[in-house]
Amino acid sequence: MKLSEIPKSISTSLKMVLIPRSRLATNPEKRIPVIVSLTSIPTRLRTLHITIRSMMQQEYLPEKIILWLKEDLKNQIPKRLAKLEGDLFEIRYSAYGFSHRKLIHSIEAFPDKAIITCDDDVIYQPNTLKLIFEEHLKFPDQVIGNRCRKMTYLDGHVNSYSKWPFVVDPPAQSPHNMPVGAFCVLYPAGSLHKDVQNVELFTKLAPKADDLWFKAMAILNGTTSLQNNSRPEVPIPILGTQFVALKKVNKGQDFNRVQWEQICVHYQLSESKIEKLLA
Repeated sequence: MKLSEIPKSISTSLKMVLIPRSRLATNPEKRIPVIVSLTSIPTRLRTLHITIRSMMQQEYLPEKIILWLKEDLKNQIPKRLAKLEGDLFEIRYSAYGFSHRKLIHSIEAFPDKAIITCDDDVIYQPNTLKLIFEEHLKFPDQVIGNRCRKMTYLDGHVNSYSKWPFVVDPPAQSPHNMPVGAFCVLYPAGSLHKDVQNVELFTKLAPKADDLWFKAMAILNGTTSLQNNSRPEVPIPILGTQFVALKKVNKGQDFNRVQWEQICVHYQLSESKIEKLLA
């Protein structure tokens, strides 16, 4: 988190915390037929209720908000998080610890529903679900990301992750655009290849990069990933949540590039083949 972001993080977090439980999820503009799905780790459980509150205060509310936690956390749920459970918010448990849980379990539990994934360390703007769902109505068969990076290549080889630029507005749509999970991604029912739930395979090829794995599964299914043409303002980071973060490991060691190369070798995906599959 940048120093300039700290005051807004503190003030917005406090605003979320001060909303009485009885006033959460009470007057949405609309209820939409989607499932919001996320996962978390022990170091973020203390502040996770802030993210959940931001999702319960959306202008468009989902059918469900599902939090997937590792089974050994059942007796470690903070009171501030537990008291949010109800008809809208539910905690479910998994035998696994990888971040891919956020989507693979919800696909299995709700096979006919669109799934919106989100992160556990930010406060989402109140129009986040509204804007991504309205874009989904325009492109119902495509994956929609509120923010994407464009995977770039040089002489047929994928560039370092640091050279995958964010897609600017208005977005130039490309078969190489990869939705970034932190900003929310909507996956329509049936949009991903059947291998998406192959635990043995993704823990071998992309153990720390769920975004890349889901992008590959969209490509193999012939599903284009689009950046939202009307994306919300960026989420607000929650103070103290970034001490343990996958993105630090992946960026610092260029592990995103390594994992994408492993996926591409396994599925024989080249820059040109991706373009043909999504033409």
